[in-house]
Amino acid sequence: MTDSREYPARPICGVGVIVRKADSILLVQRGNPPRRGGWSLPGGAVELGETLRQAARREVREECGIEIALGDVVDAVDIIFRDDTGRAQYHYVVIDFAAEYVNADLRAASDVLEARWVPIGELSAFPLPEPTRAVIRKAISHEITQNHAE
Repeated sequence: MTDSREYPARPICGVGVIVRKADSILLVQRGNPPRRGGWSLPGGAVELGETLRQAARREVREECGIEIALGDVVDAVDIIFRDDTGRAQYHYVVIDFAAEYVNADLRAASDVLEARWVPIGELSAFPLPEPTRAVIRKAISHEITQNHAE
């Protein structure tokens, strides 16, 4: 078995975090393959012995320098990139969490090139993959449903 992220022996478990600050969502520009330069949610691979929730808080802290209040699981998604022969070059199973910003100054760190708060109304200007857009919509919709139920 190999620990390589490229052509892994099995899917890699990861987390993504939809962080809200007022009417904005935190987006990061990836610094590593497979989506180097692309915009996405903060997150990454779960480390051995780490819970999903611990991984989500750690990844946001490492990539963006902020602390969050972690909420519920929003969705679980498969991220699979295939090479020209159809072989799975990258395969992640990502559990996405909702979260709220707590404190600290936002800064790009670790393996991200840029981190920024994007107003929800301006998300369409970013070239996000459809699964990322869908999980953001789901998190926003879930929050609105919860707020109206209280």
